[in-house]
Amino acid sequence: MRTQTRDTSDYGFWYLSGLLRLETDRTMANIGHKLKLSGQNLHHFMSNSPWSGPGLIGAVQAQVGQEAEFQGEAMLIVDESATEKKGDQSAGAGRQHNGRLGKIEMSQVGVFLSLVTPRVNTWVDGELFLPEAWFSPEGADRRAKAEIPPEVTFQTKPQLAWQMIKRAQHNGLPFTAVAMDTLYGRSGRLRVDLDQAGLEYYAAVPADTQVYLCQPRLIYKKTKRGKRAKWPTILGRPYQVRHLFDQPHLRWHELTLRPNERGHLRAEFTRLPVWTVYKGSLRREWLLIRLDDQRVTYTLSNAPWETSLTTLAWRKSHRYFIERSNQDAKSELGWDEFQAIKYRAWQHQLALTILASWFITRTRLDWLNPSHPDPQLLVDYDIDLLPFLSVANIRELLRAAMPLPQLSPREAALLVVAHLDNRLRSRKSRLRQGPSP
Repeated sequence: MRTQTRDTSDYGFWYLSGLLRLETDRTMANIGHKLKLSGQNLHHFMSNSPWSGPGLIGAVQAQVGQEAEFQGEAMLIVDESATEKKGDQSAGAGRQHNGRLGKIEMSQVGVFLSLVTPRVNTWVDGELFLPEAWFSPEGADRRAKAEIPPEVTFQTKPQLAWQMIKRAQHNGLPFTAVAMDTLYGRSGRLRVDLDQAGLEYYAAVPADTQVYLCQPRLIYKKTKRGKRAKWPTILGRPYQVRHLFDQPHLRWHELTLRPNERGHLRAEFTRLPVWTVYKGSLRREWLLIRLDDQRVTYTLSNAPWETSLTTLAWRKSHRYFIERSNQDAKSELGWDEFQAIKYRAWQHQLALTILASWFITRTRLDWLNPSHPDPQLLVDYDIDLLPFLSVANIRELLRAAMPLPQLSPREAALLVVAHLDNRLRSRKSRLRQGPSP
């Protein structure tokens, strides 16, 4: 946040402290009010200041990569998260699927990476998804208003995920494998890219995904002009993965995955080798099938053939933790409350949210590593694992250690006057512009 002419890191510190300490309404305006900062300066810092959001994320990744906690069986998890918007002017806003609402709604969607272990999870990267409509001639005005850089082009969500995974690998983030849900897992291109990069993946796929139990033959027929066809004819019997669930030769195993609030999470698993075809090339993958509470899920993986079923199941089941990361960002770090139009503001908010997430993770690890809980606690509570600090716990401790400033009666009155003055000036400006067409 330092340039040759300016140092805006103080604004970064106070904005970060606002995200971590305020309980609600973590907007730029309210953070400025609560922490006695100039709202105009804070807005400039977030929306216009040229400091690099991706640069800050890279610095965080460098620290994360040195943390001992992630040197063993850490997993990199891909997922998206949508935030509801009232209008379509914010960068990337449009009518698109909002998973939390379970329907198509005016939303802004980000694709995120989380690095997780069974003890901690932390956001490490993100990309804003810009729908194709933003790159149409009709979207030019919105692009200009949101200041979308000219070098930014349309990319699908799997393409954004691959871009972030390559960055994580380049920056030395330690991870054993990558896991993703069906939106990303069904992308044959993404699975091929991961495999060619030597990265192990666990890709959830829809129940109608086609696979082959025996290696099919690919025949390239001649076209009417005598040229080789672009795509091959596949000779072999395809199966939708849902139709393999009842195969009599499958051997099912009940496995314990991790502790949860009800004791331990258990599920039944089986696997079988299958063949898949993507753009004229054959690939052999594991098909991992999971059954719990009458719900069946299917996962394709390029894990080595000697990998045990227990390891496959354990790695596949880490995807839960990015849902936890997404929820923490929204409910505890103010991601859902962010309001801005510009693309740069979104990048800045992402970088500071990732920094806040990393602060939480380091605090949890600092709490865990030197502590030696009294073993009698396990006996007294009749339990095999003590709970970890939650994000809410740490924020409560932080508010006690760094209390928010309290306004004096005069400061409160001046704040109200400034708010009323802004409303009057805004109304006067609208009246000057005349009625809307």
